[in-house]
Amino acid sequence: MDTIASLFSFITTPVSWVIVQFHKVYGAIFGPDTGWAWGLSIVSLVILIRICLIPLFVKQIKATRAMQTLQPEMKKIQERYKNDKQRQSEEMMKLYKETGTNPLSSCLPILAQSPFFFALYHVLNGIATGDTIGVINESLLASARKAHIVGAPLAAKFTDGSSKVEALGASLTDVRVVTAVMIVLMSASQFYTQRQLMTKNVDTTVKTPFMQQQKMLMYVFPVMFAVFGINFPVGVLVYWLTTNVWTMGQQMYVIRNNPTPGSKAQAAYLERLTKHVTTHGKARRRSERTIIKAIVAKGRDRNEFERKFINGLNKAGLAAQADGSVIQSESQAAVQTEDGSTASAAAPRRQQPKRQSKSQRQSGAASAGSKAVGDGQSSEPTSLSKSDEPEDAKPAASAKKQSGGGTRSKAQSGQRKGPQRPKSPSKK
Repeated sequence: MDTIASLFSFITTPVSWVIVQFHKVYGAIFGPDTGWAWGLSIVSLVILIRICLIPLFVKQIKATRAMQTLQPEMKKIQERYKNDKQRQSEEMMKLYKETGTNPLSSCLPILAQSPFFFALYHVLNGIATGDTIGVINESLLASARKAHIVGAPLAAKFTDGSSKVEALGASLTDVRVVTAVMIVLMSASQFYTQRQLMTKNVDTTVKTPFMQQQKMLMYVFPVMFAVFGINFPVGVLVYWLTTNVWTMGQQMYVIRNNPTPGSKAQAAYLERLTKHVTTHGKARRRSERTIIKAIVAKGRDRNEFERKFINGLNKAGLAAQADGSVIQSESQAAVQTEDGSTASAAAPRRQQPKRQSKSQRQSGAASAGSKAVGDGQSSEPTSLSKSDEPEDAKPAASAKKQSGGGTRSKAQSGQRKGPQRPKSPSKK
């Protein structure tokens, strides 16, 4: 470990200087030799580092989104070469190269923190061994050796013997209990962070090597923290637990407000967005308009949750526009009421007629017939005889007779339809 720490010795002095500056502030409040002063100095160091890494985190999010847009292509490659794993891997790597994406981009924040982690470990190890390092002089070294966090010295380890722990002014039981609890919390926070990424923010309809990698990291990292954590000083455990909690909270915020398309997080987000938009009648925040704009631009390529969102707006009389705004649809335009408020004028629903009984239908038919007779109308024309009917009325009358009276037509009796061919004179 000393060899690895020496490789990062160029950053040891800046890290020790930042810790000393924070220690001056917290020492004036809690006392220079307290665990609060030194522990909060380490926590503040973590927060400062993570704030500086926010641009890298944004880059990581963009790279992750780029990987998600490639999932349909990945699915096609999997289906095409499902019996040839080697060819499938080659096509995947070719796709990554053509699009400029990197499946290992999710590890960038961890890799960027590594120099600070080893530098802090080197500083705390110097405190444990009584060696000055960076800007930490003899007086600061003595103050740090007196600092205890919940009864455990700042530089104590789980694997330290009783003699070394007693030299730091603590008991072995306190050190073992505190370090064990911090290792468990550190591993649990890391596991939960990876698990919520896999269960809530991943499109499970597509199985990709990227997902397999994330699933492997979900179990590998907690085990690594548990194994190596017993050799970490208490100060390093404070550092790593703080950065895990920061990562977990940061990821929860991203998953809630910018979820992956097709994931469970997107379903929950669009459900909240539907309620918010239908309540206010518009998208009030810029982030909401950005999400709606992306959904509208997809067209027929929308997933199940996005189609449900669009349908929910339509049922509420709203329509999503290409610029991300939401307006009232034409079928339910707003009208002004008497009291000055607006109300949606929906088209009247067509009502089905009530079903009548047989006796009601018969009585209605009888009354209609009696009314027609009283008005001088007859159900059948009787004023003209059959011979007195005009020539152009005969076909219509015959057609009416055939349809209304139920008699057989000429086609049904075997005769040919249309005008008959005249017989020859010889046959007459």
